[in-house]
Amino acid sequence: MKISELTRRDIFDSLRGVDIYGRLEETEFLSRLYDLEKLPSSDSRFKDAAGDIWQHRVNNYDWQDGWVFDDWRFNLRDGDDEILLRFLAEIVHPVVRPNILESTQLVQQLNQHLENDGFQLVEATRLSGKPVYVGKYIGVHTVPGLNAARELLSGTDASYVAQQITRIEAAVTHDPSLAIGTAKELVETCCKTILTERQVAFTKSVEIPELVKLTAKSLELTPDDIPDKAKAAETIKRLLSNLGSITQGLAELRNQYGTGHGKPAGAKGLTARHAKLAAGAASTLAVFLVETHNERNTQRR
Repeated sequence: MKISELTRRDIFDSLRGVDIYGRLEETEFLSRLYDLEKLPSSDSRFKDAAGDIWQHRVNNYDWQDGWVFDDWRFNLRDGDDEILLRFLAEIVHPVVRPNILESTQLVQQLNQHLENDGFQLVEATRLSGKPVYVGKYIGVHTVPGLNAARELLSGTDASYVAQQITRIEAAVTHDPSLAIGTAKELVETCCKTILTERQVAFTKSVEIPELVKLTAKSLELTPDDIPDKAKAAETIKRLLSNLGSITQGLAELRNQYGTGHGKPAGAKGLTARHAKLAAGAASTLAVFLVETHNERNTQRR
């Protein structure tokens, strides 16, 4: 079971209130996945699960919606990943749910939970022009720099920074534009926090390249502040100059593909790999600046 108990509970909660059986009757839907006549009855009056379902969902209707998630016979809460994925794929099968818009929205909703454990529902084929989905393991998308940023920045405007990092991680796969935009905001937050603590003035409208330049200057990191006699001075100058380039690149990604800017109809955004690049660059830069800021504060004590 790679799909965790937490993810399963989140999925089941998200499906509360959704007509998971679509245009099919419950027994008709479940018969597409299980042999109901071979599953045992939990009611002595009936010989199999099919009889149970008829009695408690049709005749008496005394089982709550969503009962199937907790019924041990169907193994959705505790069974193999494949069982759950087949069930979820069936919910959005065109025979069950013919409205493409409805099924697409439901797939997006389910994938937001599944991707936390490295899974997604993906289109495998088409039936009469409508998508048929299967569950697929795609791996967990991680951005190592964000882990370092979370650990280091816990004391830097903690709650807001934590929210930004969480938002980036959650959006890398399903909303790259949001991840790119938030990555830029992460750098801005760290720079403004450092400048404020060092009592360096800046305008509210300052652009991110200038913001990083001010921060680097206040930390004595800019090339002009490095003595020529310093060991490997030229290499250090070049590396520090590249910080501005990274930041400028983030700003350009934000302007072209990130959130907060109107796009023409049909415009294509960036993918998860671009979002990981932006997030990785932003978190690396933020960690470097904050580590240097903390080191400078220690030296001054």
